Amino acid sequence: MLNRSSRIAFFIVAFSSAIVLISAGTQHSSAQNLPAAAHLKIDGKVSTPLTLTVADLKNLPRKTLSVVNPHTKKAETYEGVLLQDLLRKAGAPHGEQLRGPLMATYVLMEADDGYRVVFSLAELDPDFLDSDVLVADTMDSAPIGPNQGPFKLVAPHDKRPARWVRMLKSITVVPASPTP
Repeated sequence: MLNRSSRIAFFIVAFSSAIVLISAGTQHSSAQNLPAAAHLKIDGKVSTPLTLTVADLKNLPRKTLSVVNPHTKKAETYEGVLLQDLLRKAGAPHGEQLRGPLMATYVLMEADDGYRVVFSLAELDPDFLDSDVLVADTMDSAPIGPNQGPFKLVAPHDKRPARWVRMLKSITVVPASPTP
């Protein structure tokens, strides 16, 4: 049988060990829950595939759009980079290059949750249409929160916001398959 001071010493050592283990587990689990730096990937039929961070987007020419969100019926102001500028930076065909079979090229947008939408490459080109589709990183002067961002695709001229993509993670330029 342990005397009183031995029992107290044993208790202190056991209690200290438990605190260290709990603390280490909390630090480990916190490290696992930290979000990875957000990236937006632009690839496919482009000459210069890109992987952009929020900071990268901030350093590109910016555009501000004020829209009424059809879901919430509230006015929102988005800031970001026009999709056409990102596609041009990645080396997607544009302007006079868009003719013939390239007119069937499309751009696939994909969100973190698997939601996907498509635009034709021509409808994003200002030589064909003023689409103003924006890859936004701020809404109402604040960073877009994790449940909507950090990147959000805003298509202000669509009558329905079905092609507004929250949590945008990739943009892929895809040539249409040739007909058999």
